[in-house]
Amino acid sequence: MAGEERLVGGETEGDEATFEQSLRPRLLKEYIGQPRVKDNLAVFLEAARRRAEPLDHVLLYGPPGLGKTTLAHVIANEMGGQIRVTSGPSIERAGDLAAILTNLSRGDVLFIDEIHRLGRALEEILYPAMEDFALDLVIGTGPGARSVRLDLPRFTLVGATTRVGLLSGPLRDRFGIVHHLEYYLPADLRTIVHRSAEILSVPIESAGAEEIARRSRGTPRIANRLLRRVRDFADVAGRAAIGGDLARDALERLAVDRFGLDPLDRRILENILRKFQGGPVGLSTLAAAVGEDGETLEEIYEPYLIQIGFLERTARGRRATRAAADHLGGVASPDRLL
Repeated sequence: MAGEERLVGGETEGDEATFEQSLRPRLLKEYIGQPRVKDNLAVFLEAARRRAEPLDHVLLYGPPGLGKTTLAHVIANEMGGQIRVTSGPSIERAGDLAAILTNLSRGDVLFIDEIHRLGRALEEILYPAMEDFALDLVIGTGPGARSVRLDLPRFTLVGATTRVGLLSGPLRDRFGIVHHLEYYLPADLRTIVHRSAEILSVPIESAGAEEIARRSRGTPRIANRLLRRVRDFADVAGRAAIGGDLARDALERLAVDRFGLDPLDRRILENILRKFQGGPVGLSTLAAAVGEDGETLEEIYEPYLIQIGFLERTARGRRATRAAADHLGGVASPDRLL
């Protein structure tokens, strides 16, 4: 499974970025879900507009696919500025970051995805840029080297990360607005599926949207991806609209069950239940058993399994719950399962 594209993975796959762009809401009122984040941002945006100032720097964190990039574009649109999109791994040298910063205009939004992967030396450049809107450069080398400070236009930095704990304290403290994006409620996902289907001119019944939303792991990106795949089945079957039965059959054929679990999710749980009698089992041992990297298991697969109550992390390792055993049916469920 390592390296393969995953239908229910939250990361962007293949040509998905272009597809997502066509579905992305432009304004905050069009953004669905995350009510607490949305309500607070509405206040901060209105206050910034009334003061005729750029919005304070924003840090968004949470699992992939929940709308961090979308919110960055919404902020830029709401403030009437342009957005410059980059990522932590793509900025390798101080000169790259300096070039990006000096090309911004007042009110622009600089969006840095995976900001936790920004090098510490580059963070040092960001500190005065975020606080004083200035860029400190060293010209020359040796005894003749001198420091030059360049003024920058007032801009908004929007940072996004799936691992906020890896951000250094000094960088995290320079964000005035910090929001955690949570998994979406089924009702919000149904609304997103209906909205995306309308934009794509794909007729869909309420039962069809319900089936897709239920299997989307609380993640809009996955909901839109599943909609695309179910649309393929509808087109080939010659169906005028996506109904509940078609969506259910299509997703079962794609090995996405009613909880949104895919084959590797099920293999993780089955290994804990069968080979390790429900656990606890260490991460490295579990990773070897399922043939996947331990860090990938911890960052990509486990959060959702924990969210729906199928997996627990303990001091001694991972444990499957009785709910997981009940869902998997034929898998033995030891008496000690919770």
